[in-house]
Amino acid sequence: MGKAFDYNLDFNNTDFRARPGLYRMGKGEQGVLLVQPYKGELLPHWRFRTPEIARASAEKLYQCFLEYRDAGDFVGMDMARKFLQMGYTRSRRYANHASGQKYAGSVPADKKGRSGAHGRPQLPRDPDPVKAESARIFYEVWQRAAADPVYMAAVAAHKARLRES
Repeated sequence: MGKAFDYNLDFNNTDFRARPGLYRMGKGEQGVLLVQPYKGELLPHWRFRTPEIARASAEKLYQCFLEYRDAGDFVGMDMARKFLQMGYTRSRRYANHASGQKYAGSVPADKKGRSGAHGRPQLPRDPDPVKAESARIFYEVWQRAAADPVYMAAVAAHKARLRES
């Protein structure tokens, strides 16, 4: 099995806590809304509407990260890190575009689920300083998680296992 995130897995019926060997980190936030049971555990805590809500959300997600770390659960740590990263990226999206829409028009049917412009023009920026502050909060906590020495060692071990397989 390769190192890339495998979108062909049966995510509705796969428990990645019970089968962590199936997990692939992928790039950035790949799989953040697919990998169970972590999605179900983390998604209810993911909010960014205001800086106060973002701060509470980021700290709760970081607390989950620490709990997964203390339990030796690499997949949980990585998923919590992805939710923190997604808090940052979504807050930035709304900080730059109040509607949350970066591009004009709808995504072509054959490009659904893939990021990118797909030939659509980018909408002008409509800055929102409140969402920018939410993004800053998530960014700081995301970086704290990503720099955690236990997490970094677990990432290295995970990648080494994949190279051996």
